[in-house]
Amino acid sequence: MSRRAAIGNTLRHPSFRVAAVDMAGTAVGIGAWGLVTGVVMVKSGLPVGMAIFMSLVVYAGSAQLAVIPLMAVGAPLWVVWLTASCVNLRFVIFSSMWRSYFAHLPLRQRLAVGYFSGDVIYVAFMKRFPEPRPQPEQVPYFWGAASTNWLAWQVPSIAGILLANAVPLSWGLGFAGVLALLGVLLSLLFDRATWLATGVAATAAIAAFALPLKLNILVAIAAAVAAGLLMEAVDRRRHKPELVLLPADSVLPPEEREQVEAGDVVPLREERHP
Repeated sequence: MSRRAAIGNTLRHPSFRVAAVDMAGTAVGIGAWGLVTGVVMVKSGLPVGMAIFMSLVVYAGSAQLAVIPLMAVGAPLWVVWLTASCVNLRFVIFSSMWRSYFAHLPLRQRLAVGYFSGDVIYVAFMKRFPEPRPQPEQVPYFWGAASTNWLAWQVPSIAGILLANAVPLSWGLGFAGVLALLGVLLSLLFDRATWLATGVAATAAIAAFALPLKLNILVAIAAAVAAGLLMEAVDRRRHKPELVLLPADSVLPPEEREQVEAGDVVPLREERHP
């Protein structure tokens, strides 16, 4: 099958349209966030061409908003890189989860998944496909969500870049951007661990606000990661694995093999005596 035919099949797949509908609810918040980020990039002194290049290539709103103030005040390059890397550490976790669904795809497609991946896409995808095993409708669903999210970000972001000098600061776009971020953030809080990590990060960011070069962001990230790892360790200690008795000549099913690898099941095999 040619690439054009494969793209056409993906666009016509019902899961592609389902994903677009699922993402429509957050598209307004993503668009407001992108508009504010585009305006901020130009207002901070970034040339229009470089701002458009950054929006298209970096495509990471939280990282862009984190490093733009540092670039504006002339922070050392290592601080800029470290801040962006810390802010985007969550994508390492996302990629480990995507592996269960997309490891069978060619490298070029996996690289494309990595570029288009995003927080809201991840949440919508995991709600739709909680079981970590490949299914035919997963690829069309991902591209439906990714296309909607990409357009919802890039169109307002580039519009904000081009119209930045015509948008007065009195419009309060900064506050609108905060509200948009809060809306996206709340959609990502789905269990006790994420709520705890968010509370710890907010507390640490406020407590370290006086640090120079916006280093309170790094402090907040480090505190949130530590809190998340602590919660995971506590949950693992409380969770007792299930014992499963297997006949001597039986083969462990794939589902139970995954549970064994995750530490949820401990298999005990019967011994055969002469």
